Amino acid sequence: MFDSTIPFGEPELMRASSFRRYLPHRGDGSAPALVSPHFASLSPSLMADLGHSATHQQRTEPLDVLAACVRHAQPVTVHLQCGERAVPLTLFPHERLLHCPIPIDMLVTQREPELQVIHIEPALLAAPGEAMGGRPGPYALDDLCLHTLGTVLWDLALHGARHELLPEIIGPAVYRVTHGLDMGDTAMSGTLLSAVYRLRRESARLRDIATWPGFDRDRAARLLNGLYLQSGLIVSRSHPDALRDSWFTALGQR
Repeated sequence: MFDSTIPFGEPELMRASSFRRYLPHRGDGSAPALVSPHFASLSPSLMADLGHSATHQQRTEPLDVLAACVRHAQPVTVHLQCGERAVPLTLFPHERLLHCPIPIDMLVTQREPELQVIHIEPALLAAPGEAMGGRPGPYALDDLCLHTLGTVLWDLALHGARHELLPEIIGPAVYRVTHGLDMGDTAMSGTLLSAVYRLRRESARLRDIATWPGFDRDRAARLLNGLYLQSGLIVSRSHPDALRDSWFTALGQR
């Protein structure tokens, strides 16, 4: 495509409008392809997942795409439109790290349409500790551009633009938190912490969580998304409450 715009020091990020002009187009030539054709040599399951995201109303929500990349443990570079700039976000799922050339708070606080995925391709950077082209990677482990992946995903889930459940966990279901969930240094308020402890003891539906103190449907969905992205959520579709909801949904009732 073109050389990476993630050098040392302050990055000179390309304008999103200019970046789009470099992108390969879909087969019908209608619009730039969301997924790079270079992905053909990578995980077929990730290709199928991202291909679905790309064709389903050109879905470009960052949390959707990041969730797919993390679920398939594939190092990728996701180019986001942040304001007027194209920001390359590189995910290293195995190392649980993320590389971002701008302050991460700028991404977490952006709302649609200011923040959206414009292109996805294989990782442009070597993973920390690996060599690239016979040379060490372009950063040290204490590089300010490197962040803990779990913390970033948690912040995006709670404060980003998406306020509905991720596709992987939507539908009639009850939810519970795994006892082995490790949130690391992730900060949680009193109501969030109480909800996590409660979900360790009992299963609950989305609409149940929405009635808990300090919650509504939006915050309940964000919590479940965040827990899912920490690999700390059990989703049961065979629970009696989930089956009952599924039965009523089939009848067109709520």
